[in-house]
Amino acid sequence: MSKSPKNVGRVSTRQTTLAHSDVGLRPSAMSLSNHEVANPTCQNWIETTIGDQATLQRGIDITKVAQRDGKVPVISSGGISSYHDTAAAKGPGVVLGRKGVVGSVYYIEQDYWPHDTSLWVKDFHGNHPRFVYYFFKSIARQIAGMDVGSANPTLNRNHVHPMPIIWPSHPEQKTIAHILGTLDDKIELNRRMNATLEAMARALFQSWFVDFDPVRAKLDGRNPAGLDAATAALFPAHFQESPLGHIPQGWEVRSLDQVAAYLNGLALQKYPPGDGATLPVIKIAQLRKGDSEGADRCNTDLASQYIVEDGDVLFSWSGSLEVELWCGGRGALNQHLFKVTSSDFPKWFYYLWTLYHLDEFRLIAADKATTMGHIQRGHLTAAKVLVPPSMLMESMSRIMTPLIDQIIANRAQSRTLATIRDALLPKLLSGELSVVQAVSAQEAVI
Repeated sequence: MSKSPKNVGRVSTRQTTLAHSDVGLRPSAMSLSNHEVANPTCQNWIETTIGDQATLQRGIDITKVAQRDGKVPVISSGGISSYHDTAAAKGPGVVLGRKGVVGSVYYIEQDYWPHDTSLWVKDFHGNHPRFVYYFFKSIARQIAGMDVGSANPTLNRNHVHPMPIIWPSHPEQKTIAHILGTLDDKIELNRRMNATLEAMARALFQSWFVDFDPVRAKLDGRNPAGLDAATAALFPAHFQESPLGHIPQGWEVRSLDQVAAYLNGLALQKYPPGDGATLPVIKIAQLRKGDSEGADRCNTDLASQYIVEDGDVLFSWSGSLEVELWCGGRGALNQHLFKVTSSDFPKWFYYLWTLYHLDEFRLIAADKATTMGHIQRGHLTAAKVLVPPSMLMESMSRIMTPLIDQIIANRAQSRTLATIRDALLPKLLSGELSVVQAVSAQEAVI
């Protein structure tokens, strides 16, 4: 394949001040005709400016007095910040962060309210809205790094409109938007599917271990709802006294740290990266956003139990308390995080019981007279767990384990899809990769 042009669909270096150099910017002396000859992908692409293809407008402020709850999302530089009852812009829309999170880019299908901290595309000039979104995504780093002459960067449309670009025809826009959009749509579908699976798992846990629905049904002479006969038969028909009050007959009360091991992470600054292999350091920030992009690195001279893999249960016990099924790739466990494991009980059991006690743990941490609230190991001992007989546990696991496994599989797939999307994005928007090649890459994973 001939050498492709370096910034098709991207910002050139002229009229633009960047905080860093960007591989892939077009040499301004190179003509469009030379691009077309060098790369057939660029046939019918035109030299233009951003302002000629997408007119940006400053967002609209909402005072506290004017705010009213509704179904219309308010899109600020940080994403959806609230909801309103009135739309100021028609969807689909593209919104850029202009103040606060400068360079952020959002796409929204429905009508919305663009916040004052944003710029929104008021006029697409007949271009494909989702392509325009991906175009701005492809130059987000350049926009974020622009010198706007202020200690507190505030982007305005005059910074963006004059940027010279090379722009594809509408059919090519539609194809590129479809390729990248299919990946994003699958990621969103996985997210929604996981929300449903997570809700199902929590509802079953609540029914079995908190409300005792199957036991109450049998006590009343009814068949437990939603259970096959074999599983229903394993639930008792009576309650017994316990330190926690009435619990199902034959069940045990144990402490949270009796059913799972809570391994605290390491001070990984003591394991600096060297010339050899490294691992991303999984801290609270990585746990909250679900990936290790941009994380610190450490060397791999760690005991195996401190290595984090997809599907591990992680619990941040300090600062921002969270319990998550980690699916952000292999990494190293930092201090202030527990990796939760058990040799005796299934993952769904100790994950959902830890999650069950999370609100209580957050209240304990909030009461700490420190800048960084936390819990102690004694609180794990104080947190109680109900353990059913082994045969019932096995039957429960046949229902629960597939739900948890599917959540993990969906998250892992979404990470793969996001990696492919992020790799395709600059290549498609620069003309370096043809849509035929991109479709092949897409079909390999969907």
